[in-house]
Amino acid sequence: MTADRLEPPRTRARQQRSRDTELLLIEAALRALVEYGYAGASTLRIQRLAGVSRGRLLHHFPSRDALLIAAVRHLVHRRLEESPTSIDPALGPEERIDAAVTAMWLSYHSEMFWASAELWLASRQVPELRRSLLPSEQQMGAALAESCGRLFGPDLAARPGYADLRELLNTSMRGVAFTYAFTERDPSTDPHLPGWRRLARGVLL
Repeated sequence: MTADRLEPPRTRARQQRSRDTELLLIEAALRALVEYGYAGASTLRIQRLAGVSRGRLLHHFPSRDALLIAAVRHLVHRRLEESPTSIDPALGPEERIDAAVTAMWLSYHSEMFWASAELWLASRQVPELRRSLLPSEQQMGAALAESCGRLFGPDLAARPGYADLRELLNTSMRGVAFTYAFTERDPSTDPHLPGWRRLARGVLL
């Protein structure tokens, strides 16, 4: 018998309502962060978007930054669950590299990236946010590195130079992605993409 079955129905219902409220607040925080930026993602705005009282918000999250960090963490985990974690094993090494590089690049065009970017920039001026964000960023970095390894596959990921290549690609892609904040274009036709693919082939092949 599971622990859930041992709980009285009323207790399980209360726990479910608590989880539902928490998710509602997280979704509202993400919407506020992406649409209004860090400065505009106030607790009042998040309350209104979620349709909850201030007391309920503070019951789940003691501060705005705790809520925003939890929201980005939730979004990263959701992105990892939804993003492709493998490439067709029938592809040859060159095709696999091209597909993996493309998947990496397109991951920088999502709510997760822009929500995270808002917190990165804000942390320059808010030491408390920086200290709170660092452990989460380290965890997320490890999870994303693991996801990249699955995209390239164990054979390519084991080759000399892969780890340096992965970091170089992510750093370069992150920088180029920021330019999309003020330009509207199709990321799948970005002029940097062929160069990243050539670089990856040169290192791994």
